[in-house]
Amino acid sequence: MSSPLSRRSVLATTAAAATAVAVAPLATATTAHAAAPTLPNGTSKDKVLVVGMDGLRHDVIAAAEAPHLTSMMANGTYGTSLLYANPMAATSSGPGWSTISTGVWPDKHGVKENSFAGKNYAKYPGFLARLAQVRPQLSTYAAVDWKPLDAQGTVTPGADAKLVLDGDRDGYTGHDATIAAETESILRNQNPDVLFVYFGQTDIAGHNSGAASAAYRQAINVQDGYLGRLLTAIKARPSYSTERWTVIVTTDHGHTDSGGHGGSAIEERRTFVLAQGPGIAAGARPADTRLVDVAATVFHQLGIAPDPAWGLDGKPIQQRSTDPFEALHPALSARVDETGIPAGVLGWTRTAPSGWSVVNSAMGTGGVTEWRGWTFATDEFWSRSQRDQSRELNVRSRGIFAVADSDEWDDKASSGPYDSTLVTPAYTVAGKSTVTLGLTTLYRQEGSQSARILASWNGGTPVEVKRYTSDVISQPQSLTLNVPSGAANVSFRFHYTGSNNWYWVIDGVKVTTA
Repeated sequence: MSSPLSRRSVLATTAAAATAVAVAPLATATTAHAAAPTLPNGTSKDKVLVVGMDGLRHDVIAAAEAPHLTSMMANGTYGTSLLYANPMAATSSGPGWSTISTGVWPDKHGVKENSFAGKNYAKYPGFLARLAQVRPQLSTYAAVDWKPLDAQGTVTPGADAKLVLDGDRDGYTGHDATIAAETESILRNQNPDVLFVYFGQTDIAGHNSGAASAAYRQAINVQDGYLGRLLTAIKARPSYSTERWTVIVTTDHGHTDSGGHGGSAIEERRTFVLAQGPGIAAGARPADTRLVDVAATVFHQLGIAPDPAWGLDGKPIQQRSTDPFEALHPALSARVDETGIPAGVLGWTRTAPSGWSVVNSAMGTGGVTEWRGWTFATDEFWSRSQRDQSRELNVRSRGIFAVADSDEWDDKASSGPYDSTLVTPAYTVAGKSTVTLGLTTLYRQEGSQSARILASWNGGTPVEVKRYTSDVISQPQSLTLNVPSGAANVSFRFHYTGSNNWYWVIDGVKVTTA
């Protein structure tokens, strides 16, 4: 965008924009420095620094001079993933930072765009607010120059001290520099335990010049320099050798090449979590990381076990998903009929995991090759197949998931019905009273399509145990069945039929007995 207005002003809803205060041009950036706030003395040897870089497209980092980000990638764990899109939430800063801070998706924290209407921080507070509740002796600090992160209660509540500047009014260049300098001073001269610091100029450069521009790469370079100063300050601490530091870098959304975000393009949905610290593998590139994992990683590195009542959607970045679909990464293929997906994206296979099978004996003929019956796919590959049909809302799936998509299958000439069954292995239930099937699902209902879960005891005739008749937008599911007398094992079947209708996603399948 060429407008000098802040990216938040132009991305806010019409109602919010109508009451927005006019902002000064970016050229009015100030470099004024205030005295660093004084924090209480820290009490923990486990310490965490979270660095937020607004609107940072991770696939541009390699083209920028970013030695500190690159070093963290080599010495830490670096997971990339995609955001939601509307109608769950826009790919804008309000929802993005809310997701990072609270560790839950927008359908829980309630922030859908930059007006923050519907926010539910009372139930899902930010991680600093959680820490103030469960570990009040920690010394915590927050520094931001996008004021809503403070005014709306997204990040700063719970912090013992905070620095809040107004980048929309004054420009982000000078205020980012102030945040870097004052955080560096705190790290060198005080004893904080947990810090969140925010830099905004990458997003401004993205809006003004586009993510493909030299100006955007230069903004990354500058913020990488700030990161380097903070890392150096940590290592210069007199007590560093006895401390266990975790550093996390993340972003709230991506940018289009021409500049801008808020929509459903892959480039706008790109996010990452980069973490280095105790117990975090060097050089790891997990495919199952999600943006909600930042808060969970903070808690884990501090030795705090989240209360299930918190309802976190994230997990520590070093914890891998145990679902069997994750073993299929070596089998992923490039497009065949889906010409809108770039040729280099390896994201689908019909090879089932060991012990699983797909039954297509009742499938029609023809159709799009990639979606002929249950397919195992990645978020990027599947959601690229057709934008703005809620495929972007598959947020609680991780890595590879199973999908039956009669809508996409029918985009090429076909005959007969879409009729496919995904079959699990047989699970031992001998001597148990109940068996529970857990999974995550995204399901969209239309017309006469059907989606059923069936159970087969001892290999016998499958019996329907659940039927979906309305939308389920990426939610965990749990189904507990009584084990019949004499049953030694059970397998489950996911049977989907349709005719150019919608789709059904299955992920995170877990079977437990009691």
